Amino acid sequence: MLNSIMNIFAFVFCSAFLVSLVCGFSRNLPILSFDEGYSQLFGDANLMVLRDGKSVHISLDDRTGSGFVSQEVYLHGYFSASIKLPADYTAGVVVAFYMSNGDMYEKNHDEIDFEFLGNIRGKDWRIQTNIYGNGSTSIGREERYGLWFDPSEDFHQYSILWTENLIIFYVDNVPIREIKRTETMGGDFPSKPMSLYATIWDGSDWATNGGKYRVSYKYAPYIAEFSDFVLHGCAVDPIEHSKCDDAPKFASIPSGMTHQQRTKMSSFRNKYMQYSYCYDRSRYKTPPSECTIDTKEAERLRGFDPVTFGGVHRRHSKRHHRIGSARAGSSSF
Repeated sequence: MLNSIMNIFAFVFCSAFLVSLVCGFSRNLPILSFDEGYSQLFGDANLMVLRDGKSVHISLDDRTGSGFVSQEVYLHGYFSASIKLPADYTAGVVVAFYMSNGDMYEKNHDEIDFEFLGNIRGKDWRIQTNIYGNGSTSIGREERYGLWFDPSEDFHQYSILWTENLIIFYVDNVPIREIKRTETMGGDFPSKPMSLYATIWDGSDWATNGGKYRVSYKYAPYIAEFSDFVLHGCAVDPIEHSKCDDAPKFASIPSGMTHQQRTKMSSFRNKYMQYSYCYDRSRYKTPPSECTIDTKEAERLRGFDPVTFGGVHRRHSKRHHRIGSARAGSSSF
């Protein structure tokens, strides 16, 4: 009898912990200082670690952008940072918080992206999410969204959950996109160990209205601020990557969404999604196999401007240059 009670208690406790983590309460997870989790990637003096050691500024000027990279390589996990974006005129500016293994697998890399796309004065920042698996850069899976807040006024939390069969993007603990692995996706689903990156760079050729508005360096430096670093994942050896370095910690990573979260995600997407590759007939005559087509959603998205994307290989050349050690508001729905 006692064993049964203890088993029930353990199940309830573990379920409650997972639900709290799935609900995005990353405050339950350890927050790292910059030096505990990351190293500078490029940009020299354009990366500045603040005096408390827990926050970092990366900036773009007419000389260079800047960025940082995780000291560990991860196979699955929950990864998060609070970010405050540059204000005022930011056309052409791209801030990225993403996972990639492009430095280890140049021809068949994986990637999970948050990209923040600047705009002209008076227009809002937009978020773009995307994934690649096994070098599948010919099949972009981009989505773009507006936000219910101004991301340049204060810090907001952006998070990635990556498991063997699921990827979820979060903004302020609200899930905004879910990608489930399907058989037909094959190797297009990210499956190899990746590092975490954060960068700021000049995307004038495509980021704002397809390149119509470009970075204006008279407003430089453009400064993106990062803090509240969470790297809660399965750290692996970058060469062998056969097992996790910390299996018990990895076991606490969630594996899905609650009903409440799914409702919030649906509401967000109905209000703020501006583009989805699933409805882009100019790129895909037949939608990729994992797409579920909603005719009402398709009709609503037709009202937004056509989307232009950057060349991924050019972007990687600006984003993946390691230096030093290889070991940065409440919702209305």
